[in-house]
Amino acid sequence: MRISTAESQIMKALWAKSPLTAEEITTALANEQAWAEGTVKALLNRLLKKDAIAAERDGRRFLYRPLVAQGDYVHAESQGLLDRLFDGRLAPLVSHFSQRERLSDADIAELRRILEAHDDGR
Repeated sequence: MRISTAESQIMKALWAKSPLTAEEITTALANEQAWAEGTVKALLNRLLKKDAIAAERDGRRFLYRPLVAQGDYVHAESQGLLDRLFDGRLAPLVSHFSQRERLSDADIAELRRILEAHDDGR
């Protein structure tokens, strides 16, 4: 399932708190997006068609909730990026970023912790 950048904003709001109405989503995204409620409803309809979210009638409005877990989405998107650009390999991705931008000391320390934890798990 492909979720667009705009749709992912809706998903972020729903992952943070759900269920939400279209109006509540519009309000939650107001600082990041100046979307009208109609835009939010159009994005919600696209996500409904993709089975990424569910809607439940609550009187005259609908309550929306995610059907896709945030961790599953992040994993699929990350794997897709690795597959498309780096033949599914993580090391070339890290190498690419370290050559293009200086890794901070905190980034390097975190990468070392990740590698050590990986080695301990073997």
